Amino acid sequence: MSEQAELPMINRSGESICVVGSWDTRFLAQQQLLLQSWRQSPPTEAKIDALDTNGAVVLLQLVGFDSRHWPQGLTQEQIYLLTFVKGRLTDVPTSEKRLNPLAELGRQTLHSVVHARQLLDFAGQLSVLLLSLVKHPRQLKVKLLLDVVQRDGLNAVPIIALLAFLLGAVIAFQGGLQLATYGANIFVVELISLIMLRELAPLICAIIVAGRSGSAYAAQLATMQMNQEVVALKSLGQDPFVWLVLPKLLGLMLVMPLLTVLSMLAGIGGGMLVASIQLDLGAVEFIQRFASTVDPVHFWVGLIKAPVFALLIVNVGCMQGFLAKGGAEAVGHRTTRSVVQSIFLVIIVDALFSILFAQLGW
Repeated sequence: MSEQAELPMINRSGESICVVGSWDTRFLAQQQLLLQSWRQSPPTEAKIDALDTNGAVVLLQLVGFDSRHWPQGLTQEQIYLLTFVKGRLTDVPTSEKRLNPLAELGRQTLHSVVHARQLLDFAGQLSVLLLSLVKHPRQLKVKLLLDVVQRDGLNAVPIIALLAFLLGAVIAFQGGLQLATYGANIFVVELISLIMLRELAPLICAIIVAGRSGSAYAAQLATMQMNQEVVALKSLGQDPFVWLVLPKLLGLMLVMPLLTVLSMLAGIGGGMLVASIQLDLGAVEFIQRFASTVDPVHFWVGLIKAPVFALLIVNVGCMQGFLAKGGAEAVGHRTTRSVVQSIFLVIIVDALFSILFAQLGW
C-alpha cells in the first residue's frame, strides 16, 4: 500500500462512517487536524492498517471511551491497545483530583527544598562572579551599570519619596492621637524616627524596588530566554552573567542605600509636617529633639539592610528569568513569582536582622 493510501481518513457512505488508514506516530499531525475538523457523528466502522499508542490516544478522542460504541472492524490487538490506553488515560490525575493531605505536604516541601537549592546555587554563581570581577575588573560593563543606576535608582526617586513621606505622615497622625491623650506629644519624634530609620524606610524601599525593578529583571531575562538571546550570547563566547546579571547586581547594591536614605528623610519629613500641624510641635523643636535623643546607630541599622535586600532582589529576579521555559505565559508566571518571593524573602531577612540586632544590643 502506498504512503498516500495509508493516511488516516474518515469516509462517509450513506449512514456508514468508516475510519481508515494508519493511525500511528508517522501521521500524528494529520490525525490532530482530522480530529479538530471532524464535527459529525463518531465513526461506526474501522479499517485501520496500523495503530500505536499515540494514534490510539487520538482515536479514543474521536470514538469515545465507551467500548460499546467503538466502530466495528477493529482487530483484537487494536481493541486491546485501545483498552490499555484508555486505562492509562483515566488513571492520570486531573486538576480536580488532589493528592491526600500528607502527600500534598510532601510535594510542597520537596518543591520548596528544590527551589531553595536553586536560590543558593544562583547566589553561589553571583559570589563567584564578584570574585572574578576583583581579579578582572575590565569585565564590568560600565554603560550597563549606569543604565541600571538611572533606571532603577534615579527614576525610582519620586515614588519612593512620596510613599515614604505619606507613611511617615500616617504614623505621626495615628501615633500622635494616642500620645496626645497622655500629654506626651514630644515623644512623637522618637516614634517616627526609630520606626522609619530602623524598619520602615529600608523595608518600604525594598518592597517598592522588588515590585518595580525585580519584576523587570525577571521579565527581561525570561523574554530573552524565549527569544534564544541567552543562547546566542553563549554561542558568541560571552558569559550571560557578565552582561545581564552583574550590572544589575552592582547597580542596585549601589543605589539601594541611597534610596533608603531618601526614604528615611522623606518619612521623617512627613512626620515632622503632621507633628507641626496636629501636635503643635514646631520644626525647630522637632529637629532639636531628634538630634538630642535619636542615636546614630539606628541610622546604620537601617542602612546595613539595604545592600542585603538589593542582593536578594537581584538574586530572585534574575534566577526566575533564567528559569523561564515556554511562551508568554511562562514570562508572566516567572515575573509574578519573582515579586512574591522577593518580598517574602525581604520580610524574612528583615525579621532575622531584628533578632540579630536585638541580641547585639543595637
